[in-house]
Amino acid sequence: MNTMLLFVSAGQVNAFSSNARVGSRCGYRRVRPEVVAMAKGRDKLPEEGLVRPLINWYPGHIAKAEKKLKEMLSVVDVVIEMRDCRIPRSTAHPLVEKWVGVKPRVVAMNRSDMAPEKAKVMWKRHLADNGLNVFFTNAQKGEGVPQLRRAALQAGAAMNEKRKKRGLLPRPVRCMVLGYPNVGKSALINRLVNKRAAKSENRPGVTRGLQWVRISKDIELLDTPGIIPMKLVSQLTASRLAVCDDIGEASYDNQLVAAFLAEELRSVSTRINGFVDMERIEERYGVKFGEMAGDEYLVIVLPLVCESSSRVVVEKFEQSSPGVV
Repeated sequence: MNTMLLFVSAGQVNAFSSNARVGSRCGYRRVRPEVVAMAKGRDKLPEEGLVRPLINWYPGHIAKAEKKLKEMLSVVDVVIEMRDCRIPRSTAHPLVEKWVGVKPRVVAMNRSDMAPEKAKVMWKRHLADNGLNVFFTNAQKGEGVPQLRRAALQAGAAMNEKRKKRGLLPRPVRCMVLGYPNVGKSALINRLVNKRAAKSENRPGVTRGLQWVRISKDIELLDTPGIIPMKLVSQLTASRLAVCDDIGEASYDNQLVAAFLAEELRSVSTRINGFVDMERIEERYGVKFGEMAGDEYLVIVLPLVCESSSRVVVEKFEQSSPGVV
């Protein structure tokens, strides 16, 4: 098994049994003596031992928001489900389909500028085959937003047809925007209304309550807080959410997430051609990845392995486009 590393204090190490599992998928890390040798001369070296799981899951305010969200679904006509285009599967809430039921649903794949064209084509085909209407958006720049608006109006048209048959006047289509934290829900709403109607920042957990926003005489949007599952779905999914800044930073250790990112990029580059340019990454850091574990790679390329330097590695990915990666 390809064991991995962790940079921790002796106190943290002593809290765990030496018989615990190790490996890139279970969330524990072990330092290997040969890596300490490779990192000779550095200001800080990793210590041997095992540590806590990679991601801690603390939904916080999510429980109340989830209950309120399910209640409000009864008064909306269309659901706009937002996902992070870089990790579409990991940002698909496992209960959305059950919650939405037969209501029309439109999927907005946000941050589309950060995903390879090949991946977008594959995902659009896959989701369309499952009966979903998919749109690629860049909410920060407004790309794809007009098309998404038209799709939401079309999806809600049946509601006004029913009202007309009952002798009622038409009303605005009511849409709910839902998705994981920090996938761009509030930024999308602000683009739709051309003003700062919903609080939007590039960090998870900014929207804390449900709020209606009038887009025009034709459409109203319900902005919701980021919803993550009450139970941790898997360490792999949680790690991908952390890499893309779609869960709060307090939930994880930046050193472990940076190491996971390195291994994930290498894995994707070997499995799917055209998704990741590993040669570009190796050229940037001046070190060939080879068969090293992600933690080993960090020890070699970073002058000092710590929380701040590891966070910089993750942030560079979060801010990158495929051309940069």
